Amino acid sequence: MGRNLEVLRQPLEDKMVTISRVRGSVTFPANIILVASMNPCPCGYRGDSMRACTCSEPMVRKYQARISGPMLDRFDIQLDVQRVDYDKLTDTRAGESSATIQARVEAARERQYARHRDLPGVLTNSDLGAGEIEKFCKMDEAAESLLKAALRKLQLSARAYHRVLKVSRTIADLAGRDIIHTEHVAEAIQYRARTLLG
Repeated sequence: MGRNLEVLRQPLEDKMVTISRVRGSVTFPANIILVASMNPCPCGYRGDSMRACTCSEPMVRKYQARISGPMLDRFDIQLDVQRVDYDKLTDTRAGESSATIQARVEAARERQYARHRDLPGVLTNSDLGAGEIEKFCKMDEAAESLLKAALRKLQLSARAYHRVLKVSRTIADLAGRDIIHTEHVAEAIQYRARTLLG
């Protein structure tokens, strides 16, 4: 399985996939949204608040090594999803409606379309290249300081740094802000897993 996953690395980066056969090769566009999930360990209960994990450290390391650091680095958002307890499942308080969330997402997309209208092939923040990020992902001074500190502390790669910036830009768009602020960077940083073990 690990080897099959690694084949996805280049298409995720280049947004193109090349199929090679004896008689030649064909390249297709592959600009996709990849959503993936995995358990934290073979038994699935590492970090669970209700049930103890039965896996040894070597078992967990071997299991988590099935997805490489470079592959994990290509995921913009990485979330650790915990068990939902009974009180939350039975809570009758109404949350934000789907219509409200949809309106906010559509407004953010419109901001991105308008901002990138002169850039061929760029529709959303995720399409921005390294050179374009500097122009379109402007931060205030506090946000810049926070990202610089996170870069050092979390030892983010250049790829991860750019992805955090693009996610920060999207969070700012959802909030209707032209400049990326500290809270946008802080939220984006939380979506980067430093390590799967813990």
